[in-house]
Amino acid sequence: MAARGAELRRELLATVARIRPEIEAAAVEGDSLMTLPSSSVELLAENGLFRIKLPEALGGFEADLITQYEVIEAMSYVDAAAGWCVMIGATCIAYPGAFLPDDAVEQIFRGSQVPRGAAALMPTGSVRQAEGGYILSGRWSFASGVRHSDWLSVGALVRDPQSDHPRHAMFTLPTSQARIHDNWDTLGLRGTGSCDVSLEGVFVPSSFTFAALGGGPVRGGPLYRLGLPAFVAYEHAAFAIGVARRALDALVELAPDKMRGIPPSPLVARGSFQRDLGELDLRLRAARALALELNQAAWDVVVAGGTPDARLQAELRAVAVFATDVAVDVVTAAYRYAGGSAVYKPNLLERAIRDLHTATQHFMVSSSAYETHGQSLLGMTALNPLG
Repeated sequence: MAARGAELRRELLATVARIRPEIEAAAVEGDSLMTLPSSSVELLAENGLFRIKLPEALGGFEADLITQYEVIEAMSYVDAAAGWCVMIGATCIAYPGAFLPDDAVEQIFRGSQVPRGAAALMPTGSVRQAEGGYILSGRWSFASGVRHSDWLSVGALVRDPQSDHPRHAMFTLPTSQARIHDNWDTLGLRGTGSCDVSLEGVFVPSSFTFAALGGGPVRGGPLYRLGLPAFVAYEHAAFAIGVARRALDALVELAPDKMRGIPPSPLVARGSFQRDLGELDLRLRAARALALELNQAAWDVVVAGGTPDARLQAELRAVAVFATDVAVDVVTAAYRYAGGSAVYKPNLLERAIRDLHTATQHFMVSSSAYETHGQSLLGMTALNPLG
């Protein structure tokens, strides 16, 4: 299995390197369109990058965590919006692929091409039971990549007669049944097209529902025993570190020709710059190493037949937050050292700082994850890694 994983990793990373010129060339267009350009979407789909997380039984790669991490990191280095769409798109088709019943999967995956997915996990809509299924209404935010999706999964709270608390469920439906709101005019990650979606009395059959929180997979191997947040936390670390590494590399490239002050003196000759550059590089590498270490630990758990416990779940989310925080520091420093030229569009550094600061608003990288990790260190047992 290890040899197969290493070979798949090499192949996928080679694919990212091969399509890099076209993805980079379209990045500015995506910023203007406020969604990923169709040329980029087709490149990602044709080259299998939306399938890295999908069960093998459905034509996916079902890649291990480290392979997925490195692929998302590499694509985010090329273009933040493309990296984000890969991580979200891969998850949003893998979830229904692994967790929905057979009859629903047969309908969703009946074509020769793997369909594209989008999702909104937060239960902001309303649902009521009906004969044979559920009727959904409401509005959901941040459905990244929804404009190029075929299927949409949204979260809602369903009344549970066996409990005083409602249960969270995901409902999968054709994207064509949802209204996409043209409201993604944002600071950063503009090319992700993370629009709001709404439903008005849409019927979803019971077979098109699944439990994202605590439910067991119908198909697939160890990957689908990870649980939440482990199933998605690593993606955010990979994204942030990929964007930040690109920014730091860009700074190193421009620094030899950068002059500062009156009279002008070379930036590279300044001790303060040398010191900060050295520290930023080590902090970024340390965050990456910690993310890989913890996700390898999670992978070892699921390969052995288990599911990461609450403590490891809390660590995995906390390290995603930590990687994002370090990445923000790196990009901010790179932007400042680049000087006035960095404020103009299009510019890799001004886009990187916008994209990363926008990414910090995602629920998965909320600083509340630090609190949960701290509770774990204090020996508290009632941990909520998604709190």
